[in-house]
Amino acid sequence: MDYKKITKDLQRITKKVGDFLIESQKRVNAVEISEKSTNQLVSEIDVTSEKMLVEEILMLYPKAGFITEENTIKTSQQDLIFIIDPLDGTTNFLHGLPLYSISIAATYKQELVSGVVLIPVLKECFYATKNEGSFLNGEKIRVSESENFEESLLATGFPYYNFKEMDSYLDCLQYLMENTRGLRRMGSAAIDLAYTAAGRFCGFYELHLNTWDVAAGALLVREAGGVYTDFKGNENDISGKEIVAGNKKIHAAMKALFADKFQDKPKQS
Repeated sequence: MDYKKITKDLQRITKKVGDFLIESQKRVNAVEISEKSTNQLVSEIDVTSEKMLVEEILMLYPKAGFITEENTIKTSQQDLIFIIDPLDGTTNFLHGLPLYSISIAATYKQELVSGVVLIPVLKECFYATKNEGSFLNGEKIRVSESENFEESLLATGFPYYNFKEMDSYLDCLQYLMENTRGLRRMGSAAIDLAYTAAGRFCGFYELHLNTWDVAAGALLVREAGGVYTDFKGNENDISGKEIVAGNKKIHAAMKALFADKFQDKPKQS
């Protein structure tokens, strides 16, 4: 299996669909919008983008399986699987903000082997191949060298539908607000992870996402010399339910913080 070829193919495919998203955002007021659940928006463009990505991939890899956000195809038992978020940052997109992305990862026999995150409007394509490093538009990228919170800029995402651990989350947020250079919330976990891989953010954490939000970004961080795990340190968990990513020292500091703040806290009903 040629993993580098997969990455190159995904770069080309995301560029084509990225151009579609740029043009589509210009007519966003005419787009049909629905709601999956509280605060989870989906537009017809999400669905169209996903169908385009799947169609392009199947032309090259007809026996591939897929895990996709919008469930336009349901085949996830093959050795080669593509994990697709066709529009990460839908709310940003629908409000005319340029910070949205396409995120695609490939796994082979359940191991991450390729990942691409494209920010169409900014023309930034982040990509990684297993054991080949992470890149931004052809230039190799590395995670931040920050050694402590005091010199770090971190990223997070705000809970938007599952509020059971809000108290613990707010405790962490307050601590990091008081002890770092600042926190940012971009509205796209894929962008947050790509920026962490590039050293723009020193670390990133979030709760209650999904595999398609984080799979490509997880590989970007790892191939850029960083660490991506759940709050307990499990490197194999790309479910998105718990995310902590960064260089080794910042990752360890965040993981220790979360172990303290989330341990034995009563959950809100």
